Amino acid sequence: MADKRSEAAALLFALGGFAFLSTGDTLVKSMAGLWPGPAIAALRYVFGTLGLGAILLLREGWAGFRMDRMGWHAARGFGVAFSATTFFTAVQIMPIAEATAISFTSPMVTALLAAALIGEPMRRETWIASIVAFAGVLIVLRPNFAVIGPAAMLPLLAAMGMSLLIIGNRAVLGRGSALAMQVNVAIFATLFLLLFTAIGHFSGIAILHVGPPAWSVIGKSAMIAVTGSSAHALIYMATSRAGAATVAPMTYFQLIMAGFYGWLLFHETPDATALLGAAIIIGAGLYLWHAGRITDEPQGTE
Repeated sequence: MADKRSEAAALLFALGGFAFLSTGDTLVKSMAGLWPGPAIAALRYVFGTLGLGAILLLREGWAGFRMDRMGWHAARGFGVAFSATTFFTAVQIMPIAEATAISFTSPMVTALLAAALIGEPMRRETWIASIVAFAGVLIVLRPNFAVIGPAAMLPLLAAMGMSLLIIGNRAVLGRGSALAMQVNVAIFATLFLLLFTAIGHFSGIAILHVGPPAWSVIGKSAMIAVTGSSAHALIYMATSRAGAATVAPMTYFQLIMAGFYGWLLFHETPDATALLGAAIIIGAGLYLWHAGRITDEPQGTE
């Protein structure tokens, strides 16, 4: 009975965590036209790094900031920064549910990158799931390509960035506490995001120009930092109680919340073709999970 209660609590933690992630994405979308995605991501990580860094300092002292395998920590930070930049921009220019659905190719992309970067074997199930998932991506992208062009690929790039983070997490596993690992990645992510924001600002692309932020932008960016950090804390608590294999399917609750927020706040209603593509992507992810390939903490978007 105790195990059942622990598992039920874990699933509730996971649902709360993924709901928080979708709430953060919705806040980003609400700032479309007010500030560019890379700048919002940078400000969100400035707040997050300062807040989590203060907690780490109180708990573990300066020793908590020690980093082994610095290169992998930098790679993790780059993955987070690249994912946040591309996804935050994506949700500002396309339906939030469709951007979220495409980002759920991350488990398949992770398997492909793990084979290329660290030599993990590619099983038949991985190839099947990857081919099916990317077919789903093409279906979801169909209406968006017609409207916004190649920028519709941004959620897929976000999935690649998140996959780099997951692979980096494997490389630094056991090198510090969960909080220290979160702070370390946030430090590097902040540095990369500031660089991406500067590049976007001077690129001449209008939607990436950074002007003075309104107070509402600053407040919402702080809220995204709180919801994002809270989400990952809840997901960590869930996986510590029930394991990643049990929690992993709950990540798709984020898509349900994204669709709900998109319908309620932005009057977005995906067409039947987009829903079919999303269902195919989810099916591929569940197939890969069932085949035993998802063993990391579920990530979600950030």
